[in-house]
Amino acid sequence: MSLDDFSNLTLLYVDDEDDIRVNAVEYFGRLFSRVFEARDGIEAFSVYTHTHPDIIITDIRMPRQNGLEFVKKIRKSDKKTPVIILTASADTDCLLEAISLQLVKYIVKPVSNEKLKSALNLACESLKLDNCNIKHLSDRLVYDTFNKTLFWDKDSIKLTKSELLLLDLLVRSHPRSVTYQEIENFIWTDDSMSIDALRTLVRSLRKKLQADIIENISGIGYKLTSVVAK
Repeated sequence: MSLDDFSNLTLLYVDDEDDIRVNAVEYFGRLFSRVFEARDGIEAFSVYTHTHPDIIITDIRMPRQNGLEFVKKIRKSDKKTPVIILTASADTDCLLEAISLQLVKYIVKPVSNEKLKSALNLACESLKLDNCNIKHLSDRLVYDTFNKTLFWDKDSIKLTKSELLLLDLLVRSHPRSVTYQEIENFIWTDDSMSIDALRTLVRSLRKKLQADIIENISGIGYKLTSVVAK
């Protein structure tokens, strides 16, 4: 499997050791379209809720909330997102608990490039085999969250980078509303967002969708009116 298979995907990396996390984020930043980071399970769950990453890599031993507790929280509503667990020891109890959480891989440190590549390949295959990545936004409009592509019937609709980021965020957040602050943090990462710029972006995306499915929630943000996984 080539590195290009990850270029459209997002990753959440969780580790309480700053040096390890910084190096990992830099490394994964060359493979994935975006990499999010967190220092412990509590912070990780907040990041997960707002970004809905395609793949999660998390250490087990962390302060405040460990990796397994974090994944348990996710699995209450999300059985699909591939999770890779990193641990310093092959503890039998932890291993059994990890298996019950439907993990892609349980890797004992030190983590070699070979182990990591194997785990990421499994995660990638898991996403490809999971048909819930195909979202039907209307009878004729389909969005593929894995390949980040939008189709009207069989015709591909070309989106700008910002339009794609907004659509992906709305789809992954459905059915809840996405706040203005979330949109700013997700799209305007190196700049501040103006309301006029956001309205222009939404108007442009609505036009390309050819369907009235983006609803403005006054004073809050935006949401999609319908998303169906078939």
